[in-house]
Amino acid sequence: MATAGLKTIIALSFVLAIGFLLVILSCALYKVYYPLLVVATYVLAPVPNWIAVRCSNPDDFVESTGNGILDLGRFCTGFMVVMGIALPAVLAHAALINTAAMVMCIIGGLLIYGTIISFGMFFQEEQEF
Repeated sequence: MATAGLKTIIALSFVLAIGFLLVILSCALYKVYYPLLVVATYVLAPVPNWIAVRCSNPDDFVESTGNGILDLGRFCTGFMVVMGIALPAVLAHAALINTAAMVMCIIGGLLIYGTIISFGMFFQEEQEF
């Protein structure tokens, strides 16, 4: 994979800004700030996966065969991503936020999480052995 350049950083930051703008607009236009909880779920979603990768193979010289920690990290990350989509739907169903705010919040949250994943894919270090 080619190294990520300045255009990639600019494109990712533009998409991230649009995602945050949609989530903030979903709060500010309707004067209800519950959808800001979605930002926390999408920002914290990669953390269990990152911790699981670090804990899965503490020794660089011995290959471990157990993938239980990796599976737990992926499960927790998936749970938080689904929670980021379901939370605005539950808030809209409970009539705490408007349906338009729910749509903007879900689209903005997916853009935020997609940017975080893309950033991780483009800027991961290659391992040399």
